[in-house]
Amino acid sequence: MTDKRISRLRTILQEQEIDAVLISQPDNRYYLSGFDGSDGYLLITQNSQIVATDFRYTEQASKQSPYFQLFEIKGRLADWFTALLAGHKIKRLAFESAVVTVSLYQHLSNVATEKYPEIQLIPIENLVENLRGVKDDAELVKIAKAAEISDLAIDTITAKLKPGITEKELAWQLERFMRESGSGVMPFEVIVAAGPNGAMAHHSPSDRPIATGEPVVIDMGARFDHYCSDITRTICLGKRDPKFKEIYEIVRRAQETAINGIASGMSGVQADALARDVIKSAGYGDKFGHGLGHGVGLNVHDMIPRLSPLAPPESLLNGMVFSIEPGIYLPEWGGVRIEDLAVLDNGKVKLLSHARKL
Repeated sequence: MTDKRISRLRTILQEQEIDAVLISQPDNRYYLSGFDGSDGYLLITQNSQIVATDFRYTEQASKQSPYFQLFEIKGRLADWFTALLAGHKIKRLAFESAVVTVSLYQHLSNVATEKYPEIQLIPIENLVENLRGVKDDAELVKIAKAAEISDLAIDTITAKLKPGITEKELAWQLERFMRESGSGVMPFEVIVAAGPNGAMAHHSPSDRPIATGEPVVIDMGARFDHYCSDITRTICLGKRDPKFKEIYEIVRRAQETAINGIASGMSGVQADALARDVIKSAGYGDKFGHGLGHGVGLNVHDMIPRLSPLAPPESLLNGMVFSIEPGIYLPEWGGVRIEDLAVLDNGKVKLLSHARKL
């Protein structure tokens, strides 16, 4: 699989007249090479592919990246970077500008200026992220498994909830269940936001007990073989008052409209508008302050695609995986958010998360 990814990358490099690219973003490094150590680089040219890492990871890299040449990083950056570039006849070297720090860039630039004055450093953004936007079959299997784990966790744990449990206690029960069910490290801290805390979209769980009749926003995800899931459910323990029913129904209709209406070829702005227009029409447009969705894959917030009023103009494509998560947030009362994970399949939305809703 990595061969196909490298081939696609080389085609783009050739189109942009780039001789080589230095990959340092961890997810991108793993995506292209299979190496998941916490430190290292890839140098990819039209004729070579190298994984560069230090002594701690050389054995690991040799096993995880068998089709890559292994380069061991030793000593000062000026020394090893000079050795890494030697013999490759590079004139235009791309680097990931969103990841490389100013300090690292200055060091790379100094080496290039002193040792390889013919090399021009070219900043790039989202080069590999764009490749990662469309998932292959193997990736979809892993994401679906991660979604299955988080589905089972939220269905199992919420079915036996009783008032009085704290946000932190519930968050831990969910995390423990997912880990015991096969999840790797959580993609993000489990969010449990009860009552007024639900007005904060990314509230961190507290010692506040959950009371009867109030909205409780639960946002969580699992990780399976590096790939993430993301799901949100809003529940209510006990009788639901008219306000809860009103807000929940608006959000439910907004999400349903988006699920039924999103299609391949549509822009992220158009997709977002499907749900946003429902919420605006109900009089709560200013209470939905985030985008409808984001890409999900190796990262729980993949750069591609984005479903938002500020999304770039690129079209949604078959194979893209993203969240669909409208919400309404009312200070002093709380919030309602419903989020499902979806993939575009044959031009339409196919849900990957299936946990029950109210």
